Amino acid sequence: MADLARRSLPGADAAAVTIISEFVSRTVATGDHARRLEEWQHERRVGPSVDAAAGELPVVIADVAADPRWAEWAAHATAAGVRAALSVGLPMHDSYSGALTVYSGTPSAFEGESVALAQTFAGYAAVALANAHLYDSSSSLAEHLRRAMENRAVIEQAKGIIMGERRCTADEAFSILTSISQDTNRKLREVAAALVAKATGQDE
Repeated sequence: MADLARRSLPGADAAAVTIISEFVSRTVATGDHARRLEEWQHERRVGPSVDAAAGELPVVIADVAADPRWAEWAAHATAAGVRAALSVGLPMHDSYSGALTVYSGTPSAFEGESVALAQTFAGYAAVALANAHLYDSSSSLAEHLRRAMENRAVIEQAKGIIMGERRCTADEAFSILTSISQDTNRKLREVAAALVAKATGQDE
């Protein structure tokens, strides 16, 4: 997405996409200087892309060296050869936001039509990124559920083995597994899996 923005938006020499949550931010950029400038902002929670991510209006910097809004960041940007920048928010999710930022070595590189084009691009990008985030969240949830099912299955098998050997109830069998887990400082699933393996001869 960052590379497509750099190639598509007039005047852009580099581009960065940053996704922000309450606790962490992640940046992907087409150049090292763009990545460093983005990370600097989000470590300190101040700068044009931070403001763009938090608001609804694009942030246009026609002349980085002369803009008084973020003096310390501007000094870093100027030293990196950046003369103009444009940040547009990426509304994605209640707990996530983001910003698309393009950088240029030419003053006043982003004006009028460029800003409107960047906003249009950001709208499509936000949808794509939100879908990617949803897919990732769904995949993670599915993996957690799969592991939970596997854990439950092996624990139920171990309970059945204990019930058969000791002629006890399911609750009593689970208490025995729990006691072994605590006494040996091992996870309950590991204790259950070892018991099943022993009963089926798989540990030989």
